[in-house]
Amino acid sequence: MSRPSVFRVRTAACLSAAIALLLSAIGAASVFAATYYVAVTGSDGNPGTRARPWRTVQKAARTVPPGSVVYVRAGVYHERVEVSVSGTADGGGITFRNYPHERAVLDGTGLVVPLAENGMFFIDDRDYITIKGFEIRNYRTSRKDAVPAGVHVRGASHHIRILNNRIHHIEHNGTLETGTDAFGIAVFGTRGAQSINNLVIDGNELYALKLGSSESLVVNGNVEHFRITNNVVHDNNNIGIVAIGFEGISPSEATDQARDGVIANNTVYRIDSYGNPAYGNDRSADGIYVDGGRNIVIERNIVHHCNIGIELASEHFGKATRYVTVRNNFVYLNDITGISMGGYDTRRGSAEHCTVVNNALFRNDRLQWGNGELCLQYKTRNNVIENNIFHANAQSVLISNAFSDNSGNVVDYNIFYAPDGPVESVWQWKKVDYTGFAAYRTATGNDLHSRFANPRLVSTSLPDLHLRTASPAVDAGRNLAVAGTKDIDGQPRIHNHTIDIGADEVQ
Repeated sequence: MSRPSVFRVRTAACLSAAIALLLSAIGAASVFAATYYVAVTGSDGNPGTRARPWRTVQKAARTVPPGSVVYVRAGVYHERVEVSVSGTADGGGITFRNYPHERAVLDGTGLVVPLAENGMFFIDDRDYITIKGFEIRNYRTSRKDAVPAGVHVRGASHHIRILNNRIHHIEHNGTLETGTDAFGIAVFGTRGAQSINNLVIDGNELYALKLGSSESLVVNGNVEHFRITNNVVHDNNNIGIVAIGFEGISPSEATDQARDGVIANNTVYRIDSYGNPAYGNDRSADGIYVDGGRNIVIERNIVHHCNIGIELASEHFGKATRYVTVRNNFVYLNDITGISMGGYDTRRGSAEHCTVVNNALFRNDRLQWGNGELCLQYKTRNNVIENNIFHANAQSVLISNAFSDNSGNVVDYNIFYAPDGPVESVWQWKKVDYTGFAAYRTATGNDLHSRFANPRLVSTSLPDLHLRTASPAVDAGRNLAVAGTKDIDGQPRIHNHTIDIGADEVQ
């Protein structure tokens, strides 16, 4: 018997070590990950290969192992999909996605919406799942207590990614008596001890949704460490994007809050509850809303032509929205107000320790109900409002505050502008109206470093809320770490050593 050479033994040993290092670095599952296919011409009796694909997405959703990618070929699939598999940290995630450059459609036409929890994609206590690149549409009901959803995530699911989907015509067409709830994307953390976490909702478009008293895109209950980014939400009949707490979604009150998340780089427009059976002729739908959440950053969003632009509140008495930062956003031409803070009546909760900095607000309160650009409501406490541009419309109302329960709020380093000028424009503070900038500052002590001046926006007709280089907002703000490192365009937030007022930093 011949003996292997020392070179061959050492080479084999080195090769084995190299393979071990490679597998350790990128994961064995990604090296050996399986790829599966679904096509309208397939059969669920097939092995799911490219040549012999499955017929339904559901077959894949109850079959594939960790580390798999499921490609869904072009076509219309009339099915709901309940994901009953999970990826793992070691084995890799599971991705369900359209085949590149092909249109894969989940269509709910003709499907009966069950009374149980459901969705066109439904994920309950599953982990490391990605839903990507689908069109999800036409899931409708008028049935009492049935709630359709485009994508619905529940339990303690974690490492879920919902990416680049188009979700539309998810509808409840019932009456107020029969219930009217529906969702575009809904994430409910329903376990007390274990959260839904490491959640990414990015690049989706949600439109033409009939939501009743529910929302286009919602995280609610025990949900933490989430990112809602780069989505376009428009033309829906209730709230665009919302993070909610204190609704009893989690069985533990201590964890019943969406928290520690980011809502960034989204565009939200034409969100209007008027004519919605749940609200009648009321216009109360927010573009972006935090209702009882905490430790959330809302930044670099564009919100326009909604009922309310951005709202920080708690709808539950004795409960608070806390430590929410609203920064570097464009908020314009919304119906009722640009930014609202606090409970809408004395039976609600509070907004506390929140920060509203470096936003540009333009001609909100389009209905001219006297709410102005910034509306402080019931129980606004210890909030900071600085470095913002408030550009009023023809009614020349800048700030409204119809409640006296307002304490510890800091309002300064802002730029105000209104057609009636600094002498005739109106500010309201603790239920008292002040006509004129000087009268308002003297009486309230607010805005001692602020200015009344035309901010010289790039365009007031489009509008374009970027600053001209000659704007008085340039290098006029207070350098605040809480303003973040990037402006509305993702450029450095501080240029020439001093921050600009508003959402744009002139480079």
